[in-house]
Amino acid sequence: MSAALELMAALIGTKQTHYTPKAALEAALMTEVDPMHWCAVYLDIAPAEIMSRAAQWVGLAFFDVVPRVAHVVHDQPRVEMFANLRMVRFTMLDREIAVAAPDFFAFLHLARVVEADPGLRGQLLIVPSAALRDALVGIHEEHLLDDARQRLTRKWPYAAAQLDLTRMVREGVVITVAVLVLALTIAPWTGIVWALPVWLWLIILPSCIRLAAIFTPIPRGVTAEPILGPDDLPIYTVMVPLRDEAGMVDQLCANLLRLDYPREKLQIMFLVESRSPETVDAVRKYLGDARFSLIVVPDAAPRTKPKALDFGLPFCTGEYVVVYDAEDRPDPDQLRRVVAQFRRQTDVVCIQARLVISNGNGRFLPSLFAGDYAGLFAVLLPAFAKWNMVMPLGGTSNHFRMKELREIGGWDPYNVTEDADLGVRLARRGLLTATSNSRTFEDAPTSFRPWLGQRTRWLKGWIQTFVVHNRRPNLLLRDLGLVRMLIFEAVLLGMLISPLLHLTFVVVVIALLISGQGAAPLGEGWFFACVVVLVLGQAVAVGTNILGLWRTGQMQLMLPQLLLPFYWLLVGLATIFAFLEFAQKPFHWFKTPHLASKRRPKRSR
Repeated sequence: MSAALELMAALIGTKQTHYTPKAALEAALMTEVDPMHWCAVYLDIAPAEIMSRAAQWVGLAFFDVVPRVAHVVHDQPRVEMFANLRMVRFTMLDREIAVAAPDFFAFLHLARVVEADPGLRGQLLIVPSAALRDALVGIHEEHLLDDARQRLTRKWPYAAAQLDLTRMVREGVVITVAVLVLALTIAPWTGIVWALPVWLWLIILPSCIRLAAIFTPIPRGVTAEPILGPDDLPIYTVMVPLRDEAGMVDQLCANLLRLDYPREKLQIMFLVESRSPETVDAVRKYLGDARFSLIVVPDAAPRTKPKALDFGLPFCTGEYVVVYDAEDRPDPDQLRRVVAQFRRQTDVVCIQARLVISNGNGRFLPSLFAGDYAGLFAVLLPAFAKWNMVMPLGGTSNHFRMKELREIGGWDPYNVTEDADLGVRLARRGLLTATSNSRTFEDAPTSFRPWLGQRTRWLKGWIQTFVVHNRRPNLLLRDLGLVRMLIFEAVLLGMLISPLLHLTFVVVVIALLISGQGAAPLGEGWFFACVVVLVLGQAVAVGTNILGLWRTGQMQLMLPQLLLPFYWLLVGLATIFAFLEFAQKPFHWFKTPHLASKRRPKRSR
């Protein structure tokens, strides 16, 4: 029997009856993955046990963890090396040893080397891959943190919130917006001439963009992409940042295990904040599955989701990567369909899946939230992708080519709506973004306080994104071109200013009516023109939501969309809080609480 078959027999063990060593080795080699990883995945053997059996076969010492008395002696590796680092030199008890987590073929080589020089057995210590990774994270914590916080700053300093959002800039933006909104609000009663074109640009132009999106045809259904076979699929990394989500881990893991993707080619990486020990413990229960891995992110500023993603990025091994949140329930075939789309659209770097709210059960906030999401992900974003416009990505279910994601600096750790910023940076680099009809289900906040905190954070992130990318408008114009830049400005300013105008206009009208003065100045057409503009804008927004709900199969939520003007009042309130937070604590991350859910809407159209 060859050494490879002997090692495979040792890995399989005596209790395995489904595979002979030869059949198991051939099956592993056909998938082009490490045979040790194949055994862990398909034979349900814990990765640590697999490593222990291999070490025993060679005759090397094995530890479950790197001993605490070991001290690293080698130079600090480059961050790009961490994903494939298999050996580290330590000193332990005044002796230099190599702590390693070899793969199958490295073990075959070690067997020959140790046989030729038995003294090497005292210089080698075998540990599981997870133990070596944990040791690397602990040893190089500051190096990894520095890279996570500074990667974008070093690669693209003119697009980093950390550098551009000084206190003077933030306060200047808030004061400017306050003066602008006040002037626009009182313009109907004062006849400020310059306000009319500003009203038109902030209200009418975004409405025209929505209207154009409504009439832009997109592919229907979720079966457009061909399903690729296992041999045609690459390694796919799933990144799941978590904080205070212990109650969601069981549901989350169940949903991730439903992903229809070759198990040996799936890397599911949980990035859990160290200040969430309950969540860390909940995830550890699932680490016997070789698809799952855990990286504990140190408690350090900024305490944001993108910082956690940047911290884990060096350990990703996939050709593609996707981000899921704790509450996400993706379609099982989403990864396969996205790979097929990437293969078909070779110039596309990012694909945004369709987010669908599944608990819009007729109550005010979830129903309007569901309409909001449907309008964005089923109407606006597909149209933006078709027009090749700047696309504000969703915070989850965005799929990337790993190479290009690393080249543009990953996520901005200081931007609290990192998805929107990343969409702008992709567009500025001339990288294409597309959408997929494959769905990911989420639940909307059902009570006001979580909704307000979440919406405030989103709006604050959009403010950050707008300010950072407009600090040097000449560079933005050079990168996007005039038309794309104007549409980008109109869309983002419309998101930020329209709710404020809606809220302040309604408040002024109510105040005038209560005072008995009458809402409209006698003989003035200004007031009525502004009312018409607001009403038309809201009508188009309602139409966008209704079309989106039809496309996502949520027709039962169409009627509540007529309450959108009242919802906009709440969005206006959240916008005020967003500007205040932007000035006072720009990098604060409001953590949205989540509860387990099993709801699913009907099939998309």
